Amino acid sequence: MNKIILRSVFATLMLLFVSNIGNAQTKKTTTVQVIQFHSEHRCMTCNKIEELTKVALKKYPSVPFSLVNADDKKNEKQCSQFQAYGSSLFLYNTKTKKIKNLTEMAFMNAGNQDKFINEFNKNMDTFIKS
Repeated sequence: MNKIILRSVFATLMLLFVSNIGNAQTKKTTTVQVIQFHSEHRCMTCNKIEELTKVALKKYPSVPFSLVNADDKKNEKQCSQFQAYGSSLFLYNTKTKKIKNLTEMAFMNAGNQDKFINEFNKNMDTFIKS
């Protein structure tokens, strides 16, 4: 009799523990986003920056990447917020509204995948911690 009660209590505790782990994992969300602004007509470098950014973001699977056409009138408010009027790359914290401009880094390193990814990751790690 005692073994049955003990097993029932143990099973109940295990179910509660497992359900809490699942809830904790689903509540974990990121507040950091990566946003790339571009013009209607994109150059090879702009396309390369998009490609390399997506490769670099594989290290951060929960961080969303957005591509925003700066020439489209519907994006005017967002472009103004970031002061982006052409090709630009930003890290953005939706909670603190903090912005980190990575445009210069991106254009300087677009021709070197390893250097781009290393610099992107350094900036991202610092930004996430701040």
